[in-house]
Amino acid sequence: MTESSRVWRRRILSWGAVLGVSVACQAAWGQMVLDGAGATFPSKVYERWAREYERQRPGMSVRYAPTGSSDGVAKARQRAVLWAGTDAPLSAAQRAEHRLVQIPLVVGGLVPVVNLPGVAPNTLVLDGPVLAALMLGEISQWNDVRVAALNPGVRLPSLPVRRVVRSDGSGSSEVFSRYLGLVSAAFASKVPASTQPAWPGEPVRAKGNDGVAEMVRTTAGAVSYVSFDRVARDRLTAVKLRTQDDASVAASETAFRAALLASDMYRKGDDEASLLAQPRRDAWPITATSFVLLDASPRDAAKAQAISRFVYWAFMHGDELTRGTGFAPLPERVQARLAGRLLQIRLPDGKVPDLSAP
Repeated sequence: MTESSRVWRRRILSWGAVLGVSVACQAAWGQMVLDGAGATFPSKVYERWAREYERQRPGMSVRYAPTGSSDGVAKARQRAVLWAGTDAPLSAAQRAEHRLVQIPLVVGGLVPVVNLPGVAPNTLVLDGPVLAALMLGEISQWNDVRVAALNPGVRLPSLPVRRVVRSDGSGSSEVFSRYLGLVSAAFASKVPASTQPAWPGEPVRAKGNDGVAEMVRTTAGAVSYVSFDRVARDRLTAVKLRTQDDASVAASETAFRAALLASDMYRKGDDEASLLAQPRRDAWPITATSFVLLDASPRDAAKAQAISRFVYWAFMHGDELTRGTGFAPLPERVQARLAGRLLQIRLPDGKVPDLSAP
């Protein structure tokens, strides 16, 4: 850990001390279930956090159903879960209308993946306009001259392009379609960014990141987008992407962090700043932040305290819990600032949650 990291870690701990937070306290909390749902993009990270939290706190059960960002937002508004995940952040007006607190937790990347016999992972190179043309259905064969021009020496099969997209409302789809609109005016004019983009033609549809991964794995000629953690787990063939200055970069936790460090989230403290297509040679172009939504005015004080403690614990242990998952933790100075978002929650008695660890 660098000296700068140590300074920010001390600041986070000092902030907790001001609130009377004792992260070492292990008093029994009793049986409690913390139900969550939403974005599939970070679901494997959340599952890992939940298992470790339960291990440290017997009797506590943390659940997260990967149902998609649209469903997560709907459940947050309906108060159907205690915490909801979304990759498409709500505006300040939306948060105020529905009395929600929104907190960024992790940074990850969406990765174009293909199923092309004879083409190894991170061999095929695409740029934004060609990827957009593939997803629009304008490039119908893999040996098209536009793909070949980016891949001299790569033997491209004479296979039809089979687009695979999400069937459910998805923050991943919103992020991916927003990126394609940034790099291709043609795409922006035909397919507005959305959690359920109006893809032209008749692409193959699958539910969730896992459903898409399975469809790509079993469909020759397929092209789609999945979260980076699914690439290695499902043995998918990732592609490299050209950056704005013609560098070719492969997806990695390091490349996601580079995008974050180049963004206004890090430089200016804008929590909702886009991490897409950042002007840095080593930054992955399709990097995104994933958020959790919490009730700003909960009726159940005990459950509100419990879920706030879980989120605070995730901030405190983000580095070691996230490393190696395919996601990048937020930098510690960002964590220190965002942990204060929990103070926006007001319990029925008007107080903020007591974050003392049970």
